[in-house]
Amino acid sequence: MSAFFDTNIIVYGFGKGPKRDVARLCMADGGVISAQVLNEFTNVSRRKYQKPWAEIENAIGVLTNHFDAVLPLTIETHQTALALARDHNFAFYDALIVASALEAGCETLFSEDLQDGRAIGGLRIVNPFAR
Repeated sequence: MSAFFDTNIIVYGFGKGPKRDVARLCMADGGVISAQVLNEFTNVSRRKYQKPWAEIENAIGVLTNHFDAVLPLTIETHQTALALARDHNFAFYDALIVASALEAGCETLFSEDLQDGRAIGGLRIVNPFAR
């Protein structure tokens, strides 16, 4: 099963609290993320959690080594996201995540922010904290 991970799962995996263990269990077998996920993770880590740059850079290194792929954001991803936002009423940045997961051929998108159980093409959205 190929899985794509939304930023919130990654943030929880590097955080504290009960969601940390669930997030880490989801990420244990690797999967795919995008440059958008790394960008959002960096922003949240710095702005919300006020982590030092060295800690953020270390976490980015762990992520890029752990996951099978870190996909770039391309004009094709952007165009797919526009259509997804329009046709499925997604917020644009959520649509970018879904577009990246679809382009990667993933079967599962782990996200807390999107509708658990929803299917788009061959992709199923799973909220691991809803169980």
